[in-house]
This record gives sequence, structure tokens and C-alpha cells, in this order.
Amino acid sequence: MDSSNPLGDVEMTDPQAMRALAHPVRLSILDHLHRNGPATATELAPHVGATPSVTSWHLRHLAAFGLVRDSEPGPDRRSRRWEAVARGFRFEESQDPADDEGRSAARELSRQMFLRYADAPVRWSAEVEPGLDPAWRRAAGLANTRIRVSAAELAAIQDGIERVLAPYVTRDPADRPADSREVVLMRYALPEGDGEPGEGRAGRTR
Repeated sequence: MDSSNPLGDVEMTDPQAMRALAHPVRLSILDHLHRNGPATATELAPHVGATPSVTSWHLRHLAAFGLVRDSEPGPDRRSRRWEAVARGFRFEESQDPADDEGRSAARELSRQMFLRYADAPVRWSAEVEPGLDPAWRRAAGLANTRIRVSAAELAAIQDGIERVLAPYVTRDPADRPADSREVVLMRYALPEGDGEPGEGRAGRTR
């Protein structure tokens, strides 16, 4: 596996692909396929807030940019089933100072993703956490850590996290422990604006 992409994500470099995904329904479709596996447009529709025909149109648009593809047919072979090409995707802002389109597309996709997941911790705390047993509640939670690093050091930290995660992301389903469950790890790396350097500090809440 590519050492720069240890999770095996779809790598997005085309600004048009980023703009194609920067849509609430398409992000919802991809999220549902990642979470639940292959589905038809009709099965996806009630979960993504669109009619089956509109959902089908969005699926074809995502397929055109290599984000979803045809899956094995289900019991009803007349219904087209779709699956995500990979468990995740990645993109980054263009380093070319003249590539205004690329930077704009990456920023818009980032913005849509922040909007989509902004309330996820609050919903988890209200809807999921109360039903977890103590072991899972102890393992869950959030961390808020402020550090002072260079851009290269921050990139190295992100790479290190992905190397730790990779064996769990890519392992065969048959190798998962019997008591395993899906866990969402949300990582925000938010460089602050210019200003006076602050003291490094960390906090963890469970």
C-alpha cells in the first residue's frame, strides 16, 4: 500500500471531483455507503433526503469521478446496487499559487464537511453515549490539545496517526474481534491565526 496513503483512501486531486462531492446529498450518500455497505438508490433515498430518481442521478455523478461503483446485484437483479470505491477519501488544497480553482474547490468541500459533521458529537452524546456500557464510555470521549509546531511537523503528526489507524482500517472483516463495533474517529487539525504564541496545553473529556 502507498505509504503516503496507508488507509487506502480515494485520492481526489481534480477540482471538479471536489466540487461534485461538495454537496449535502452526495456527502450523505457516500457516508451511508461507507457505514452500511452497498445499497440501491431506492434504499438510500430516505436516508439522504432525496427521491430515488434524484438519488440515482447523484450516484451516477459520484461514479463519474470514481467515488462509487456498481456492486454485486442483490436478490432483485433489476435494481442497480452501488458501493463506495474505498472506505474513505482524501483531498488537499493545491500548492500551486496560480491554481485558484483547485484551492476554491478544496475549501468548499472542507466547508461542506465541517457543516455536515458539526453537530455529530452533540448528537452522539445525546443519542448514543447513554446506551453504551461502561467500557465503551471509558474508551470514548474527546481530546482538545494545543501545540506549537511547524506545518511540516503537523503533517508528520497526521501521518503518524494514519499509520497507527491503518491496520484497523484495512484488516479483513474476519479478523475483527467478536466484540468490535464501528467507531468514528473525528480528527480536526485547526491551525490558529497569527498571534502571540501560547503555552502548550491539553485536555481530555470522557
